[in-house]
Amino acid sequence: MTQINGFIAPSRRPGELGVHSLDHFSLNVPDLSVAEKFYGSFGLNVRPEGPNLAVRQTEKSHVAAVITEGSRKGLRYISFGCFEEDFAGFRDRLDRFGIKRLDPPAGFDSNGLWFRDDDGNLIEIRVCEKTSPSEKSAVKTVSSPAGVRGVPKRVDAGTVRPRRLSHVLIFTTDVNRAYEFYHRILGLRLSDRSGDVIAFMHGIHGSDHHMLAVAKSSAPGFHHVSWGVDSIHEVGLGAMQMADRGFSAGWGTGRHMSGSNYFHYVRDPWGSYCEYSCDIDFIASNQDWQAYDLAPEDSVYLWGPPLPEEFIVNHEVEPALEAARG
Repeated sequence: MTQINGFIAPSRRPGELGVHSLDHFSLNVPDLSVAEKFYGSFGLNVRPEGPNLAVRQTEKSHVAAVITEGSRKGLRYISFGCFEEDFAGFRDRLDRFGIKRLDPPAGFDSNGLWFRDDDGNLIEIRVCEKTSPSEKSAVKTVSSPAGVRGVPKRVDAGTVRPRRLSHVLIFTTDVNRAYEFYHRILGLRLSDRSGDVIAFMHGIHGSDHHMLAVAKSSAPGFHHVSWGVDSIHEVGLGAMQMADRGFSAGWGTGRHMSGSNYFHYVRDPWGSYCEYSCDIDFIASNQDWQAYDLAPEDSVYLWGPPLPEEFIVNHEVEPALEAARG
């Protein structure tokens, strides 16, 4: 969490049980060297840790993603953070709803609570520092006074480096069921939705407009991860940075309706996306947000290039479908 005015104490909503952060996520990919190149090109700090890759915003920040090698791309787990005083409450809640607690994945040392959602996704709740923002993140305005050149040469533009993990979006077979699960078990609340097609959820202790979103598909899958940057300029510069490194496919630049953030998505080598995001809405711990049920034409973006048809494809399903077709 980066704040322009110094340390901001973690916020919490008194008397209510809910996770405070999306702490990190884990993906399986077929080739770690490809992942290292992609995430490194995106501006993230990527380092081998044992058999895995650890992805951080900076060398000293916490691990925001764990990338492991597997036969094909897929979500391994999502880890959410909670306050220490809430941990026993989450354990009791899982037991009360009859949700089986599991061991952590092989090779992971964790004292968290592990379980599966209704789509079979592996979820962890762990005690950790609050990394979700506790106030609206500052946005830098890139401008210059009269008589001063506003931009540097491209060679001097520097590298865009995301400041924090913002959210992930996963596919689900039932949006309503998925929302109810994450609301009931993790305490997430609805920010916006579009019927039974997509739902956006925020944390109750102060968070971005969404730390988790779910979209309808014929099967579970991982769609994208979003990383916050400091300005609209960095959104566009990041898109150019990735194109210069061979990753030009994607969608953007534009502005979303749900969350109000400026965006540019870059397609990764496995058919999911990394998003540069700036100026997303913030929902404070003492605020009851009014969620919209948006019409389809309002549910994706306010302005930007047309949505590519491929953007909404769940590529974790496609290989199986192609094999079935023979």
